[in-house]
Amino acid sequence: MTQEFNDLIGKVKNLADDFALRAAHHDASGDFPFDNFRTLFDAGLLGLVTAREHGGLGSGLADAQAVISEIARGEPSTALVLAMHYNSHYSIRRFGKWAPHLAGRVLSANRHEVALINSAQAEPRIGSPAHGALPETIARRDGDRWRITGRKSYVTGIPILKWVSVLALTDEEQPRLASFLVPTDAPGLTIEKTWNAAGMHATASDDIILDDVSVPFNDLIEAQPASEPIRREEHATAFFFSLIGAVYHGVARSARDRLLAFTARHTPASLGAPISTVPRIQDGLGEIEVRLATNARLLRSLGEDVDAGKAVGMDGMNVRHVVIDNAVAVTSLALDLAGNPGLDRDFQLERHHRDAITARSHAPQSHMIRTIAARNALSRLAAEG
Repeated sequence: MTQEFNDLIGKVKNLADDFALRAAHHDASGDFPFDNFRTLFDAGLLGLVTAREHGGLGSGLADAQAVISEIARGEPSTALVLAMHYNSHYSIRRFGKWAPHLAGRVLSANRHEVALINSAQAEPRIGSPAHGALPETIARRDGDRWRITGRKSYVTGIPILKWVSVLALTDEEQPRLASFLVPTDAPGLTIEKTWNAAGMHATASDDIILDDVSVPFNDLIEAQPASEPIRREEHATAFFFSLIGAVYHGVARSARDRLLAFTARHTPASLGAPISTVPRIQDGLGEIEVRLATNARLLRSLGEDVDAGKAVGMDGMNVRHVVIDNAVAVTSLALDLAGNPGLDRDFQLERHHRDAITARSHAPQSHMIRTIAARNALSRLAAEG
């Protein structure tokens, strides 16, 4: 661990502590945390995974996980939007899919202003493309333009996004599944507030409606034949899934911190000592520590493997599955150990639990990951004869 990284994490911890002061407000009101992103920009953190030659810090997955987990400890909605932003910038830097004129546009803005980006893939009727259905959003060729019409759901961070990468089906003779860079101020793009989930309230993961939105013909990011399954590069998949896991690991850490402080000071008259001295409480605290240590080790190991260019296969999905299950278990156990005080909204344990269970909405859901793992295992068996 370098001194540069230690200095960076020290800065991030201070930011997380500041963000935590307003996290309950954002949860209760749903107000989007705009100020947090101005602070992150001023600290240079919107360019964490961006190449140094483009004004970024050039960090890899392991560093990004640490930053996201720390920010999530303070205010997880901010962390999730930031994770999505990092995912797009990592793709620009590492996989060479973006045309130079598109990459340059996004990278220049990221260097000079608060200019976030996220993908818009899910739709109300078909859900996530991970489920296998083609999008109902259509991109129609019109001379030297594309005209895009459709509706996208769960566009996390939409109030602050400068661009969305919109997944659409082209109307060509041989249809393609394509992603287009669409500015959020484009005529015909509107936002409909639909996000009212139990947790992660301030992510503003609302719907966008595209009504004949026009973009230049060359503003197509990538495309593939619609007849083929969506192509997923294993390192890109691991990057995305492990950053999602890091968000909810940060949530669980925050719940642990609150619980530890409570058990160390809460002294019922009938006990005459802090409840942290009770064996059952110690056992529960120990289980939480084991789950968090497991999460940290899995995330770090995966991050280091991706940064080293090692093959990781399905490990991105597997790690995300375990990390999220552990985060939900930690926050649930924290509520149980805290008893009635833990249900007080001012204590905020219940907020952490609501945020953690919201993790299960991310596609592919855990049952789909297990099904994929089972099919892969059966395929290996068949191949071995």
